[in-house]
Amino acid sequence: MDADDGGDGHRGGAVGDGPTRADRARRVAHVLRGQVVRGAFPGGVLPDERALVAEFGTSRNTVREALGLLRDEGLVERRRGVGTVVVGRTYEHPLGELSGLAEVLQRHGTVVNEVRAARIVRAPGSVARRLELPEGSRAVYLERLRRVDGMPLSLDCTYLIPEVGEPLLALGPERLENRDVFELIERAAGRPLGSAEVAVRAVVADPATCAVLGMTAGGAVLAVDRLTRLADGRPADLEFIHLRGDRLTLRARLDRAREG
Repeated sequence: MDADDGGDGHRGGAVGDGPTRADRARRVAHVLRGQVVRGAFPGGVLPDERALVAEFGTSRNTVREALGLLRDEGLVERRRGVGTVVVGRTYEHPLGELSGLAEVLQRHGTVVNEVRAARIVRAPGSVARRLELPEGSRAVYLERLRRVDGMPLSLDCTYLIPEVGEPLLALGPERLENRDVFELIERAAGRPLGSAEVAVRAVVADPATCAVLGMTAGGAVLAVDRLTRLADGRPADLEFIHLRGDRLTLRARLDRAREG
């Protein structure tokens, strides 16, 4: 056995030369990252290197490399006399329920919305079509920066049909900053929201978005495209949301479809 293999090397029947230490470190980091996201470490302190070596059946060098990957992501840091501690808090957003981001994040901390824009605009053609508005129609445009406990988390660019958007503008900036837009839409429409169509992609953020979200240049974001409909099926709200990929986890429970 190689001195650095630590028992996690590839064995009989393997194709190629087996995993490198970088491969093994990546696998350890995957597991530890999931534990950090779930809040699995009481007090925010990871087990010491000896315990991690025993848990993963690998070498100390591999464990150190895995912890280095998490440090580079800003999830953990090494503190003298304490060990490796969690510093990059992540938040979970369930995909199985139609909730505004602020509704969900209020469970985790203090949510503040900065309204960067709130005005009537001519809807771009593609937006008008998705909102089922005539070409050239007006729409209400909202742009909000969402912070949790002071940390920028998302930049939301929203187009609303006039009948629900214009009453929101009349509420003034203070209401838009302190209330979730879904709740305001339901009040303006006098009926509940019904469903939403959501698409999520991981993209490299443009420099302007990185600056607004307090990210380093070239950082990854989750780009969410969400079209929300009223209970009668009419589109009401089209959102383009950029979420910090290092601070938000999208979570869902899925059941496998059964025939018959």
